Amino acid sequence: MRKSLIAGNWKMHATHLEAIQMVQKLSYRLEDTDYGRVDVVVCPPFTSLRSVQTVIESDHLPIHLGAQDTHWESSGAFTGAIAPPMLAKLSVTHVIVGHSERRQLFGETDAEVNKKAKAVVAAEMTPIVCVGETLEQREAGQAEATVRSQVAAGLKGLSGEQVAAIVIAYEPIWAIGTGETADPDTASAVISVIRDEVASGWGGDAAESVRILYGGSVNPGNIAAFMAKKDIDGALVGGASLDPDKFASVIRYWM
Repeated sequence: MRKSLIAGNWKMHATHLEAIQMVQKLSYRLEDTDYGRVDVVVCPPFTSLRSVQTVIESDHLPIHLGAQDTHWESSGAFTGAIAPPMLAKLSVTHVIVGHSERRQLFGETDAEVNKKAKAVVAAEMTPIVCVGETLEQREAGQAEATVRSQVAAGLKGLSGEQVAAIVIAYEPIWAIGTGETADPDTASAVISVIRDEVASGWGGDAAESVRILYGGSVNPGNIAAFMAKKDIDGALVGGASLDPDKFASVIRYWM
């Protein structure tokens, strides 16, 4: 059985002081949560990572710290960029790579996503590799081909053992921050395609072990329906993760 994973992507929200309050409030609302069945990750902005790390470690919270992006080089003349070893030293365990906003707004390519994913693995952290189609691609019947291509390119060069340990997030671009969601059947069907692509490229064991999340306007009202699908292992949550009450409800989707 794959353990569920719920990750909150705070995007460009929250100062370090606000981030401290958010993670403290979240921990209070999760006090009686069964962490044996769900992993929780929060991904604050870079400027808040150290502050949130301090809260998590000082209060011994069963919450993992994630980053929203990284560069693929371990050091160098890349003004404004953050290297994987810098994140690892802050006890970051998960790093989002290839988010649709990075692809759409900053022109990130599959090749760059691949370099980032491999760099995160090399730094002994877990990449959350995002894939997903645009509305135009879906309407043209290209959703399956698009996500297969993104998975193949994004994970190129990783071993089956490495792929088994990473996380993939299916985020249909047309559902990011729009209030629109793929219905659970549609999301599950695409995630099954992703798992099949992993099986084709990295073997059945990797496909059975890799955790695949759904992301796209997830909230307390729809999370249970997504989690009822056997191939959906969790969620990458955007807007709802900024509200500790809502995010706690998403995390405790079985209650």
